[in-house]
Amino acid sequence: MKLLLLGGTGTISSGVTAVARQRGIELYILTRRQRAICDEVPADVKQLVADYTDDESTIKALGDLHFDCVIDFIINRCGGIERATRIWQGRTDQYIYISSASAYYKPLPSPFVTEETPLGNPYWEYSRNKIRSEEELRRAIDKGFPGVIVRPSLTYSDFRLLTSFTPKNSSWGIFSRMLEGKPLPVQGDGLSLWTITHCTDFAKGILGLAGNRAAIGEAFHITSDEVLTWNQIYECLGAAVGVAKPNLYHVACDRIIEYNPKYAGILLGDHANSVIFDNSKIKRFVPDFKCEIPFAVGAKRIADWYRAHPEAQIGDPEWEKEMDAICKL
Repeated sequence: MKLLLLGGTGTISSGVTAVARQRGIELYILTRRQRAICDEVPADVKQLVADYTDDESTIKALGDLHFDCVIDFIINRCGGIERATRIWQGRTDQYIYISSASAYYKPLPSPFVTEETPLGNPYWEYSRNKIRSEEELRRAIDKGFPGVIVRPSLTYSDFRLLTSFTPKNSSWGIFSRMLEGKPLPVQGDGLSLWTITHCTDFAKGILGLAGNRAAIGEAFHITSDEVLTWNQIYECLGAAVGVAKPNLYHVACDRIIEYNPKYAGILLGDHANSVIFDNSKIKRFVPDFKCEIPFAVGAKRIADWYRAHPEAQIGDPEWEKEMDAICKL
């Protein structure tokens, strides 16, 4: 199979790159410049150099290449689905758009989420953009475009984890506060249920869809079946660096949002909800899909990666001040 990733070195897409290479897939990545961000990116992956925000640059880089599947991790950052359909019509047999499970309606009518759960998120513009893009893609599919929608939830890599409160440039800040005994804010009582998925487990699902013509016109979420409370998530992170009891401060969401309204989206629009994903649909289409990395193992992998890459242990003084302020609420 000839596969193109738009992205390919990010938090989620790096896992797809790794698993695709392991499976012997002929893999291309479209990037702005010739590079390999992480040592794990194989040197023999074919890189097309183009600015995806520019149609002419992208089309020139593609030449006469045709792909069995294109997976688009970045379209929301450079324009709408209309651009994607214009570029990829006739250049791929299948186009997979990476949406988000945060697009499901909030507050959720039930914590048990299937692909039939309605979409709608009044709290987060990011999610509303994903919904609008899905609607555009649905219209294109109705006209014959070979689109598929995939909705990841909280997905992490060995080098990057996004919680409700994560520094912008490095996840190391979470570990460093734990190691120093500083308080870490947790939304609410920390007992809401959540699912967190390693990017290589996610990759098994999406690569099972790649090239599968039966998936065209369908939407899927792809997550682990492991369900944890937020307290347990932070306890796994603490255990990964030898902190048996992290100093967790539980703060009401309303207080956090009153302090800084930017948290309304990630909290009320996503992490403050209890969510249990039903993965029956992806398992029907990809029978061998199985997530094999529990978060206790994944947390240790993140900690080990940062130990092996001290240059990535970047401090963020402004984030530290904000965490201190939230914990005082």
